[in-house]
Amino acid sequence: MLLTIALSALAMTAIVAARYAVSSGLFAWLTERRLPGRHASLRPQIRREIGWSLGSAAIYGVPAGIVAWGWQARGWTRIYEDWSAFPLWYAPLSVLLYLLLHAVHHASRPPTAWAAMSFHPWEAVIGAIVIPLLVFLVPIHVAMLGVVLTVMTVMGVTNHMGWEMLPKHVVNSTLGNWLITASHHQRHHEEYRCNYGLYFRFWDRICGTDRGLSRSF
Repeated sequence: MLLTIALSALAMTAIVAARYAVSSGLFAWLTERRLPGRHASLRPQIRREIGWSLGSAAIYGVPAGIVAWGWQARGWTRIYEDWSAFPLWYAPLSVLLYLLLHAVHHASRPPTAWAAMSFHPWEAVIGAIVIPLLVFLVPIHVAMLGVVLTVMTVMGVTNHMGWEMLPKHVVNSTLGNWLITASHHQRHHEEYRCNYGLYFRFWDRICGTDRGLSRSF
């Protein structure tokens, strides 16, 4: 049993690391194509980002692997595969905590696509419990869990690219006033005490911390 759990944790760590490498690598490549030489002076920073991120991948992967084993072998979680099992989908809530440990992430100035998972290990531990904890409490189809993780990955990378990939008319539209893009999150990395969200702007509006878009784009 212990060997099976260890293999599950190792496999999930590899999956998280590969997801990071593929998604961040893709958007880093896109950045170089769009803005040649932008990262030339940031190579030491990028190496640090990758190092911290791979450490975070293990911290995320181990508990996720244990939970995945518990789901398959023991039925611990409320993840389900039968679409008719529940008439409603329950959307997991993302709780963003801003700690002193977040300084590792904010050492990336300007942020790059490789900074998406560049966290202090203790902050990664905090983040690593959110999804595993939710699947014990909230019924969610395995496919919808995949959608949540995909959205987290894509928005985590694209909002840290250091440039805006969306057209200005989209950023300044009704959709742009609702969803967070790189233009909004860049200001968080510039000023720290504003624009804490990563997905939806209404949380910052409710808390009075939305200061609009970065002026550097």
